[in-house]
Amino acid sequence: MSKANDPSLWSWVTVPAGSDFPIQNLPFGIFQTKDLSPRVGVAIGEQILDLQAIAEAGLLNSISFDKSVLSKNILNSFIALGKHTTNAVRERSSELLNADNQELQANDVLRNKALIKQSDARMLMPVSVPNYTDFYSSREHATNVGMMFRDPANALLPNWLHLPVGYHGRASSIVVSGTPIHRPKGQTKTDAEAMPSFGPSKSLDFELEIAFITGKATSLGDSITTAQAEDFIFGLVLFNDWSARDLQRWEYVPLGPFLAKNFGSTISPWVVTLEALEPFRVEGPAQEPEVLPYLKYSGKKNLDIALEVTIRTESGAEKLVSHSNFKYMYWNMCQQLAHHTVNGCNISVGDMYASGTISGPTPDSYGSMLEITWGGKNPVQMPDGTERKFINDNDTVLIKGYAEKDGVRIGFGECSGMILPSK
Repeated sequence: MSKANDPSLWSWVTVPAGSDFPIQNLPFGIFQTKDLSPRVGVAIGEQILDLQAIAEAGLLNSISFDKSVLSKNILNSFIALGKHTTNAVRERSSELLNADNQELQANDVLRNKALIKQSDARMLMPVSVPNYTDFYSSREHATNVGMMFRDPANALLPNWLHLPVGYHGRASSIVVSGTPIHRPKGQTKTDAEAMPSFGPSKSLDFELEIAFITGKATSLGDSITTAQAEDFIFGLVLFNDWSARDLQRWEYVPLGPFLAKNFGSTISPWVVTLEALEPFRVEGPAQEPEVLPYLKYSGKKNLDIALEVTIRTESGAEKLVSHSNFKYMYWNMCQQLAHHTVNGCNISVGDMYASGTISGPTPDSYGSMLEITWGGKNPVQMPDGTERKFINDNDTVLIKGYAEKDGVRIGFGECSGMILPSK
């Protein structure tokens, strides 16, 4: 195979087959080691390129910006410099990692300093999240939930096909992959019970989502059009919006979920830029009835990103329970951001906007245990002989996502979280 047809040969850094992080990706994240303070890095193969180290060596001098942002423990200051700068840094990183470039490759001392094994690093929250919004933008998911809890003949509420439904969630409890989550406690009540009871959730669920992060701020009163939206979207992460279904069922009327959601959400540590995902644009679903003018858009705004969810039991047994795709989303990111700001709501750098549960058209593509087991009626049989209606204590939920085309795979790494017993 020629170099032109083999992505693994495009960089002098070894990129194993099937890696999420070829030279075409180069996502940004925050890492630290036992010897290095938190700082900005770029993923390449099984390594991390230390951007602070190459900046100190003068290899980023061709780009005019405050290099101190690369030594921060969050990406916000770097992102706030704008895409002109962040894209230039990513392109320069690609240039330095290219197989034909000797600037870093031939400098043994600097190369050994600037490349860190991912296995030797700890990944941190990539951004400080000022505000978090969770949308509800998968038609298949909304329909499934409506069929279970309302009239199957009228599963979608009247507003759903006219606007991207969303609510403001809890930013402080968003955590990075690998952070354990304690089972939440709260009130629950079944139809058969006269009074509510209090205790740990018995129906803890995952929600398969992708979130985008904004890289520019607006002032109160400003709005963003669908045509402008992508200028504000820095990149994407995998997102698990843990959900306590039994708490939610009792509390969500009349204002929506509260304790059922605010106890924790998990994200992947690497922020994949919108530019890296450019080759994977696809048409979205046809929207009927016709949307209002401020929600109309042109071009391909959906992304073909394959998604997988695996449950790992305490015994180590694993089972793939969902294989979905981001392309199924009815409302795209541009429409979400346009609707979010059409009333003048101001946004901030680092804001996180989750897609809502991503479900496809078939049972194996459903994005939550609520749907996969149909409310617990069809338990998942695990390889160790146990079964799952929802998530048990000491289970780990692992989400992976990647876009793949012409031999190039752009991935997100892993979004994982273990459920611990209630405190």
